[in-house]
Amino acid sequence: MKIVLFSDVHANLPAFERALEEIEKQKPDAIYCLGDLVGYNVFPNEVINEIRKRHIPTIAGNHDAKVKNLTEKQLAETGKNYAYSIIGASEKEYLATLPAHIQIDFQFNEDSLKMLLVHGSPKSNEEYLLEDKDENDFINVFKDADVDILCFGHSHKPYYRILSETVGNTTKYYHAINTGSVGKPKDGNAQGGFVVLHIHKNSGNLYKESLQVQFIRFHYDIDLSVKAIEASPLPNEFAEMLKKAF
Repeated sequence: MKIVLFSDVHANLPAFERALEEIEKQKPDAIYCLGDLVGYNVFPNEVINEIRKRHIPTIAGNHDAKVKNLTEKQLAETGKNYAYSIIGASEKEYLATLPAHIQIDFQFNEDSLKMLLVHGSPKSNEEYLLEDKDENDFINVFKDADVDILCFGHSHKPYYRILSETVGNTTKYYHAINTGSVGKPKDGNAQGGFVVLHIHKNSGNLYKESLQVQFIRFHYDIDLSVKAIEASPLPNEFAEMLKKAF
């Protein structure tokens, strides 16, 4: 089975349109969005409506969840809150009803894999699960959530890390996957990105060999996104962040 995961579009429509083109080339069996459709750019409604039109299951990122808590006074402020003030009523309602996570269970005869999709972590859409997190602490995140594969975004820095724990003669593997960001990378590479997961059952060690992770990066017309920010009340700093990917 081939699954595409993407996250952190952040209202960057030019990047999202290119991502969708690249995703279609993958011919996936399923597509999931790990949140943060809005913030930092001027196309939140267009991004939301593309997601809805394509019926892509989506979870709430911290920026998506933030929208319903902003006051009229905050939305009237110039600067970064402009990105939320332009979200339409129907689009706000959609964001307000997004789930906090999606769990997918795979059953291979006697064996199984449990995969959890979150934005930040199983506990919070604002918590960062960074690549250098202490291994024991990271394993406890998996144990508390009772999952084998944990997929998330939020930091905008893609990585795949396999953790392991041996008890007696048995080794248990845990897979941590950060999808990176479609519309606002922070790893020094301004290209957008997403992840393709290949799920298959192999003989031998199921937990180690049944998952392959492929990171896709793509070019898009970043000038369109930059100029849209610069022509809006948003801070020009947001345009610089896009160009320099920080």
